[in-house]
Amino acid sequence: MDIKREDILHLADLSKFALSDKEADSLGKDLDNIIKYISQLDELDTDNIKPTYQVFEMENIWRDDEILEQDAKREDLLALTKEAKNNQIKVPKVL
Repeated sequence: MDIKREDILHLADLSKFALSDKEADSLGKDLDNIIKYISQLDELDTDNIKPTYQVFEMENIWRDDEILEQDAKREDLLALTKEAKNNQIKVPKVL
């Protein structure tokens, strides 16, 4: 793939990067090398290879949802607030 200087300058402009002429030339060479390296993957024979979504086995570990006794009581916590209503903490409107 041939990367044109205009393309690099256009991408730099879209990204709001200020590139000198030397930096643009260097970036063009770097991008060309990266694309050549990645294009080596096109040569691989992957006909009989299943897609890999994860490289190691992962499994969700489920546990029973159980309510545990807490040291704090509802009344004690509500007493710490500025204002409570219907056993809930009253807060100012957000919208």
